[in-house]
Amino acid sequence: MANFNLLFFTLLLANLTLAQQTTQRIEQFPVFDSCATQSEKEIENCFYERLNELVYENFNIPANLKDIETQIDVLFEVDKSGSFNVLYVTSVHKALKDEVYRSFNSFPKLKPAVFNGKPTYMQFRYPIKLPLETPKKTVQEKAINKGSQEIKLQEYDLVNQAKVPYTNPEYESQITIPLSHEIYNRFDKELNQLGSNAHTSVKPMTYNRVNAYYDFKTEHEKLKLPLKSWFGKKFFNEHLVRLQTEDYWFTADVAADLQIGKDFDADFNSTYNNTRAAVIQGGIGSKFNFYAAVYESQGRFANYFNEYANSIRPDGGNPALIPARGIAKDFRTDSYDYPIAEGYISYTPNNYFNLRLGHGKNFIGDGYRSMLLSDNASPYPFFKINTSFWKIKYTNIWMSLRDIRPAVTESGSFRTKYMATHHLSYNVSKRLNIGLFESVLWENDNDRGFDFNYLNPVIFYRAIEFSTGSRGGNALIGLDAKYKFSNQINAYTQMMIDEFSSSDIFGGQQSYKNKIAYQLGLKLYDFVGVRNLNLQVEYNQARPYTYSHNTVVLNYGHNNQSLAHLWGANFREFLFITRYKQKRWYGHAKFILGRRGLELEADLDPFYGGNIYGSEDQRISDKGNQMLQGNTADFFYAETELGYLLNPATNLKVYANFIYRNLTPDIENTFLPSTGTTTWLNFGFRTDLFNWYYDF
Repeated sequence: MANFNLLFFTLLLANLTLAQQTTQRIEQFPVFDSCATQSEKEIENCFYERLNELVYENFNIPANLKDIETQIDVLFEVDKSGSFNVLYVTSVHKALKDEVYRSFNSFPKLKPAVFNGKPTYMQFRYPIKLPLETPKKTVQEKAINKGSQEIKLQEYDLVNQAKVPYTNPEYESQITIPLSHEIYNRFDKELNQLGSNAHTSVKPMTYNRVNAYYDFKTEHEKLKLPLKSWFGKKFFNEHLVRLQTEDYWFTADVAADLQIGKDFDADFNSTYNNTRAAVIQGGIGSKFNFYAAVYESQGRFANYFNEYANSIRPDGGNPALIPARGIAKDFRTDSYDYPIAEGYISYTPNNYFNLRLGHGKNFIGDGYRSMLLSDNASPYPFFKINTSFWKIKYTNIWMSLRDIRPAVTESGSFRTKYMATHHLSYNVSKRLNIGLFESVLWENDNDRGFDFNYLNPVIFYRAIEFSTGSRGGNALIGLDAKYKFSNQINAYTQMMIDEFSSSDIFGGQQSYKNKIAYQLGLKLYDFVGVRNLNLQVEYNQARPYTYSHNTVVLNYGHNNQSLAHLWGANFREFLFITRYKQKRWYGHAKFILGRRGLELEADLDPFYGGNIYGSEDQRISDKGNQMLQGNTADFFYAETELGYLLNPATNLKVYANFIYRNLTPDIENTFLPSTGTTTWLNFGFRTDLFNWYYDF
């Protein structure tokens, strides 16, 4: 792990050095008409010179304050339309404040600042010294006539006065949008319009990238309720704590995930979840952002969910692992206690690179499921570099994963393995996007720790895998694509290839090495002409033994969960999801039909290829492996949810959820968890920051 930390520090230092040589965040300053003929280097100076002239010409000192000597500090912005908006004024005289607003509102429009090729907001801090002096002398005399002691006193006062009205700076920052299907549905249509250069497959996305297509600030304003009390504003409209200055911003919230429900087929009275959390986020300057969420949770879920959580429990005596969350300990006699923390720091040296070090999840794909990399496993440490330029987005992710099975635990420590993932997304045209994918896993055998061979950022590592030994790693490759037929219809697909033997894949003998998973999907926006009604249809399939490995530690899993589809392998699935939103109201309906090939023995011997934690050395056959072999089970799942977004700033919502689930295997085995029928009704009050997956 020490080598892994050294890697992160080395990469971060290298990119910090590079950042000093790159362009600024704002591509172009606002431009007055009189400055339009100036060169790019002179535009900034021209802007300030013209601003000085406008203040001198338009600012009228009230008659009763003609002889006053003071300084007024003004925070203002030039918005996307090129208009001046005063945000904050420091002065003890109301008449001077009013005159600042009046004079700035009289300034002519200008060409706005440009970021990433699009008009953007830009904020300025501007001192007005009274009595007014000619523009050429103002700045010079400010620097000459101040002694060092006076400057220090003034600096301290200005720091105390630096707070400004909160303007939702997160929407233009590199803070990531929480991985929630409900949240991403709000702007999915806007990102997928014909002609957009958005890359939608790598998630979580950052606010600033999505904000170019979906104006978060405007949409947030539309949802605001006209409340004046402190409690009303904080509960329904705002962050609990929010602070903004010219140089940094910060928010803090108390979050919750409170559920109460009933599993009508269980022998206990009720289900519940009681999560309390603290969430902070912020930015320092325009290049550095941070986020952290700490959860403390207790819960008891539907019977099938509890049984599955018990079946994937870790070594060491803890009774369960809560799917998608983390290791749980006993709480009372029939519940779980499962604390967890997520967070990251983000550095953006320029318009092209973003570096992120954190503990959390990633998702690659345009579907509800992902056959490449999904968010259904527990959070993990990662280092991520996103590179965006022209029509390309290139993502590198290095992860530290765990195998928590008793068979590989040593001296009380879980087995560590590492994974490097590359994804290259290319917008071929305004309609077609294609992506290339690769993941390589290796373990800490021979005490090699983090293998620096895998730092090579060029996609496709197969040659490196062979150079480290034939069993030294596990490489998987894949591709994904999306085609936009119109602004209302797009199709998407994925394919994961877990073995590179073309003779086995195309030989027609059903080799166990024919390890392929794929996805086909269709999205329809404003379905049947109903605004904000979206329909998604998706088919997923994975052949037996996909994602598994002869060295079990090197399978495509983390914390006893799959990193791709949560069913593992050896299945077919068809799902139908419809989502609707209207102001703060939302709803969805989900239906899943599937067939799964489950294992017949608890020790996975023989191994039929469904559970990715089985060893390929125990496979039933080299040839003749059929889809759904083993204990074939039929699966049906229906879920509907209706909710109300209480606070759009924090994604706090209240909802009612109903689930019907049935898993019926051909052969009933006592070791198989979560079979039979479940009818589960839930009511919840939740800060929506991650996806719960109940559909397994």
